[in-house]
Order: sequence, then structure tokens, then C-alpha cells
Amino acid sequence: MTITVRGYAAQSATSPLAPFEFERREVRANDVEIDIEYCGVCHSDIHQARNDWGWSHYPIVPGHEIVGRVRRVGAQVSKFNVGDLVGVGCMVDSCQHCHPCEQDLEQYCENGNVQTYNDTDRFGDQMPTYGGYSDTIVVTEKFVLSVPENLETQAVAPLLCAGITTWSPLRHWHVGKGSKVAVVGLGGLGHMAIKLANALGAEVTLFTRSGGKEADAYQLGAHHVVFSTSEEQMQSVANHFDLIIDTVPYTHDLKPYIATLALDGTLVLVGLVGELESTVNTVPLVTGRRTVAGSMIGGIAETQEMLDFCGRHNIVSDVEMITMQNINDAYERMLKSDVKYRFVIDMKSLKNG
Repeated sequence: MTITVRGYAAQSATSPLAPFEFERREVRANDVEIDIEYCGVCHSDIHQARNDWGWSHYPIVPGHEIVGRVRRVGAQVSKFNVGDLVGVGCMVDSCQHCHPCEQDLEQYCENGNVQTYNDTDRFGDQMPTYGGYSDTIVVTEKFVLSVPENLETQAVAPLLCAGITTWSPLRHWHVGKGSKVAVVGLGGLGHMAIKLANALGAEVTLFTRSGGKEADAYQLGAHHVVFSTSEEQMQSVANHFDLIIDTVPYTHDLKPYIATLALDGTLVLVGLVGELESTVNTVPLVTGRRTVAGSMIGGIAETQEMLDFCGRHNIVSDVEMITMQNINDAYERMLKSDVKYRFVIDMKSLKNG
């Protein structure tokens, strides 16, 4: 048996998202069925819907920032009950037995985690995975997250991608009181990096190429704003930062930022998937034992830690609500950076056709 689900899908790289009816698996013993209330809109949704990365399989139902209420649970489910507020992020399964999985790092599963959409359920029924631009989803219990009830529910959704993508490097590089953290780019990822780093007690700086972002940066929790196009300002923060979180999603030159790292400092790329525009000069790396690294989302345990932290500190994303019917317009606005700072779809709008 299967469950009939309504959603929005891209049928090709050039077609707009449109209504789509499809099947999900029936609830298994360890499954949770979720009525989706809100779904965030991520830049990667656009990339995959338009096959920018070259691995899209159609039809695609995007969406991996999912918040909703539990509708049903399987007979062996112990963590969740009907009515619980829950979330689902970028992955819905992994092999569970490789070295990363045994360390609660399912995002780095050596056998490949199962992505929430545009993937195949290799460890289950071999069905294609479809994302959160839909009314219902069925996910194995281990990959379902508990959402704090005190948070503004609609603004929680982007935490499940933008939030954890920036939280994971903050935790991995042990950011805390006294740490000096810089953020490159003020978008969906960047605004969450500022909020989280500030709440962890760090001194936070925003790197930006253009004016007009200072007030927003300070409101979000930044202590300083540095214009990366100003040689004087960049020189003033030379050898300064313990960690730079680079959220820029397109190719760009890293050299100016590397010089601002302190001894043993790290620049971690979380926004760019693909080639860098120019090579990295090893001189500042060697002379300062600096590191250029990459990071993606966190594991399930780390994502739950992030949600609980946000619950205690009342941290959510800054969002603009849209209806499902406006998703194609939202994509065009995202490409122009015309959103502060994340679109979230009210999935009740699906009922309007």
C-alpha cells in the first residue's frame, strides 16, 4: 500500500514548479508520518529544480526544511507521539554502520545518506524521495527531529538547513566565549551564522562587499562590519579571526579573507558547491598554520542539539511567508537576493490548488 500525496514538482530543468500528485510508502514499524505545516525554500532547491549541479532526476518535489505535526507513528516508534511538533532536514536515512554514521555524522555517510528529495531510498524500498513542497511526508524515526514548542513555528523551518549548516562548523571548531568569528555574506546562511555565533558568546564580524547592510548585521547580532573591498579595513583585521564562515554560493577569491585568519585559524566554506575561481596561495597557510576547509549540514544528534539551543535562546530565522502558488516568483526573487532572509511556504495553501 502507498499514501497519495499532493505537492509541487519540477518536471524538467526548464519547467516551472506546478501541482503534482505522487505516492509515498505506507507507514512502516519505525516510521513517522508528518502533516507538513511549513517548508523553507533553500537556494539548493533552485539548483536542483534547474539541474544546475547536473544530477537532477525528474520529477523533483523540492524542500528539505520541513516542520509539521505527527499524524501517525509505526508500532516500534518510541520517541514521538501523534500531535508532536517535529522537523525533517536534508536527509532521511543513512547506512547506520559506517565509521561516520557510528559517530552520529550521518551527513558524511560513506555509503551515501539518503537525501530528502531527488534521491532513492537505497536502504528501504528503493522508491524515489520527494521533499517538503507537499502535504505529507513519511520518515524513519531516527531522522525526525523534535521542535521546541516555544519557538515561532513558521520561522523554525530554515533552521533545518541554514541553521544546521552554520551551527555544525561553529561547534566543530569549538566556538565559544572569546572566539573571534567572521561571516562572509549576509543571506539565509549568513544571518543564521551571525545569530548562532553571537549566542555562543563569540565576537562576530560581517564581511560585506556592499554598503547598506550594517544596520541589519548589528540587529542580527554582529559586533563589527568590515568592507572586504577596502584594503584599509581588511588590513585592520589581519591575523584576527579564529574562524571565518564563508556562505557565498558562487565562485569568489578567498585570498583577501585568508590573511585575516589568526594563527591556526580556519576559513570554512559552507555555501559554494563547485570550483573555486582562483587557486589559494599556500604562503599565508604555511606561515600561519591556517586552514581552508569545507563543511555541510550536521548529523541528527547535532541538529537536535542546535534546535534545543535555539529553543533556549529563542533563535529562529528571519522569514517571509509565501503561498505554494507563489513559489516560482520566489525563486526569481531569491536569485536577485530579494528576501530577508528565507522564504517559507505555508503548506495550508496547497489546498487552494
